[in-house]
Amino acid sequence: MATRRTTHDKRQRERAKQEKAAAKRERRQDKTDDSGSGEVADDDGATTEQLLERIQALHADYDAGRISFEDFDEQRAALTDRIAIRLAE
Repeated sequence: MATRRTTHDKRQRERAKQEKAAAKRERRQDKTDDSGSGEVADDDGATTEQLLERIQALHADYDAGRISFEDFDEQRAALTDRIAIRLAE
């Protein structure tokens, strides 16, 4: 018994699927090429690394007693939110 040949519609669907995947790959590649080194400056020009350094300095200030817990918690939340937004992009 002979095998059935693939229908024209099925081949079209497969081609469309492959073209869509290729376009998606190109968009992802373009996105990574545009980002350069991967470090993007924030609104005030801070990179993710600089935001992490600010959090470390904030912890040091709190541990030394230079800022109150309320100030520490508020600033830490703002910095971690900025980092989370950056990582989601």
